[in-house]
Amino acid sequence: MDATRTIVETVGRLRQRRTAPLVLELDLTEGLSEGPPADPVTALLSMRKTRLAEVLSGLRRARKDPRVTALIVRIGGNPLGLGTVQELRTAVVKLRAAGKRTVAFAETFGEFGAGTVPYYLASAFERVYLQPSGDVGLTGVALEQRFLRDALAKAGVEYQIGQRHEYKTAANTFTQNHMTDAHRESAGRIAESVTEQIVAGLAEGRGLDPERVRELIDQGPFIGSEAVEAGLVDGLKYRDEVYAETVDDGAHLLYVSRYAKSALSGRLPHPGAATVALVHGSGMIRLGRSGRSPLGGGGAMGSDTICAALRSARRDEKVKAIVFRVDSPGGSYVASDAIWREVVLARRAGKPVIVSMGDVAASGGYFVSMAADVIVAQPGTLTGSIGVFGGKPVVGELLGKLGVVTESVAEGANAGMFSPSTAFSDDQWERVNAWLDRIYDDFVGKVAQGRDLTKERAHELARGRVWTGADARAAGLADELGGLEDALSLARRRAGLPDDTPVRTYPRMHPLERLRPPESSEDKSAALARVRLEAWGPLARMAGQLGLPAYGPLVLPGHWTIR
Repeated sequence: MDATRTIVETVGRLRQRRTAPLVLELDLTEGLSEGPPADPVTALLSMRKTRLAEVLSGLRRARKDPRVTALIVRIGGNPLGLGTVQELRTAVVKLRAAGKRTVAFAETFGEFGAGTVPYYLASAFERVYLQPSGDVGLTGVALEQRFLRDALAKAGVEYQIGQRHEYKTAANTFTQNHMTDAHRESAGRIAESVTEQIVAGLAEGRGLDPERVRELIDQGPFIGSEAVEAGLVDGLKYRDEVYAETVDDGAHLLYVSRYAKSALSGRLPHPGAATVALVHGSGMIRLGRSGRSPLGGGGAMGSDTICAALRSARRDEKVKAIVFRVDSPGGSYVASDAIWREVVLARRAGKPVIVSMGDVAASGGYFVSMAADVIVAQPGTLTGSIGVFGGKPVVGELLGKLGVVTESVAEGANAGMFSPSTAFSDDQWERVNAWLDRIYDDFVGKVAQGRDLTKERAHELARGRVWTGADARAAGLADELGGLEDALSLARRRAGLPDDTPVRTYPRMHPLERLRPPESSEDKSAALARVRLEAWGPLARMAGQLGLPAYGPLVLPGHWTIR
């Protein structure tokens, strides 16, 4: 009898769960992962992270689901990039428009620190609550650059670096002791454009006049009571109070990612049904496979892996369109060109290719995007940086101060030209500049071809300059403002597919295909992502800027992050 009663009670609880009102929950304190894990290290590091695509899919479904009554989001912890925040804001605004309650809660928006972008995300919600001990670090946007030339000169290090052109400022940290006019102009416009976007979002979300928002930014940061008085938050509450107010009796609390997965499990596409392929490209662009080092330093977009994914989608008859999600500051020119070629081949095969830009898609990240049918960027995406730089540090004097003697034996006049022990000769410097000119000319020519611009106009927009997505769209470097969901919808329309056409991540492989050795270089399993052991580990980005590893000449200037 006890067993029977237990079974009956369990069935009853399950039935109630299926029919009870739903309050969706999203915890952003661990951040979000851009796409599915590509290698074992990424899988391990992203175990606790929700995928952005799952969140967007879940919130899209929730708009039409009568069971969903509210969304509650906890903001804080790991910061999110501006492009990701704008994707989430758009999804929240649409959920509000569908009549669902939306609540944002944070222990603090910056604990004695900047919190402008996290608060910008919260402003899209109907109600914003702050823990009584928290603050609102609404302080505006600042881009800071440090210059090491003079310090390096004291140590006996000189940099020989050429760039194309004046806005390609990646090497300025090591070759200048101040911002050049072009550097200041570009950085100033980025800060101005981002501030315009944040002011507009805060004004709309909080029902404030834009001028009042600018006044508040100049007055920040705010302690909790001041934030309530200024109309920036709706109340000071602890987590239990927020949840007690939001989650009605009898309602079921469910993470958005679990909600999205439950929907997918119930409607698996027919094996022969048309699909939209989704290819994720994240991290520095390099030759070889995608992957991540266990020592840190972030993931890499390997040309072998991305080319194989695009090739697999192109050859799959079920795939009618491709969405290429790009989140990369650039890297290798040769690797970028290989990926560009696969985008061109996919379009020639009659399959629309839509690029969706994430937080950053600049330099090499723009190179791999520019041949697409349509480029969709967020207003705050950092893109462009159409330019190139290259050279080397010369450390012979430093080594001499340290008592290090370098000798070499070489056959060939230029065999040792890339050694950091000696400077380039005049003839070698001429070869470096010819190399830079060739890359820049190819880059600008392909921009002109892909964006339907004259080469002269493409050069005006290039010169290494970084643009926000909003300014890139106005200039013709991007086509539409929006996020991943917008790109997927556009891909379906371009291919003449229904709005509910399923999306599949490529390359798709059965678990056994991942284990068996590849038959040839055309085999999908030949380009699986891998664990990369790189000497610089978490210092890989800085080492790349110092000219130490070979990430490549197409790199976004500096370390640009807006948070």
